[in-house]
Amino acid sequence: MRNYLLLDDNEAFAENLAEILRDGGDEATVVTDGERALELARSNRFDVLLTDMKMPGMSGAAAVHHIRKVDPGLAAVVITAYPGEDDLETARREGLLAVLPKPVPIPTLVTLLSEARRDGLVALVEDDQALSDNLTEVLRTRGFSCVTARSVLDADQLASVRPFVALVDLRLPGGPDGEALRRLRARFPELPVFVMTAFPDAVPDSGHGVFSKPFDTATLLETLERVHARQGQAS
Repeated sequence: MRNYLLLDDNEAFAENLAEILRDGGDEATVVTDGERALELARSNRFDVLLTDMKMPGMSGAAAVHHIRKVDPGLAAVVITAYPGEDDLETARREGLLAVLPKPVPIPTLVTLLSEARRDGLVALVEDDQALSDNLTEVLRTRGFSCVTARSVLDADQLASVRPFVALVDLRLPGGPDGEALRRLRARFPELPVFVMTAFPDAVPDSGHGVFSKPFDTATLLETLERVHARQGQAS
């Protein structure tokens, strides 16, 4: 049984979705303001947060930020009628499972929520945008959320998130080969890290897993799923 926190000032929409989720055997709590959602997150363990972006008082981006401080393992999905708004980029830097436009088809949303993985955030550090976008989408189809970085400086800004694994390119703008890898290791010393590179012989011998480009995406996914399962068993 999964437990969902639905934050939307459109209470009728949220209650309709909650009823569908409950009919599937799960629990769903509906709130219409961010402060109440934050209060509930302090005292309950939810699997997924679904939030609207534009609401009176606390915005959806602010809600994701504050709730993730309380519960870093919570998967987060944002729905919005304004996909170009500045706050949305702030929310993306927190590591979202998905951003969906309004109106969102309910079956699509229910499927996405049911597949979302708690404690499933992947730090993806890759300067090839096409590869990064492709991996983000493939990971999302398996329920993994992504937070991305495309340079050494961007990788430094991942300090506020809690990934369960990192995928890191060896060569990135802003520093010598392996600099982002070294900094990420310093920030998350216990984090499983896999290096993606076309230069496998240049990877430092530090116990990192290596995926040589071009790599088999299915093998990568299987590896991440094993890591996620082991961490779930240990928690």
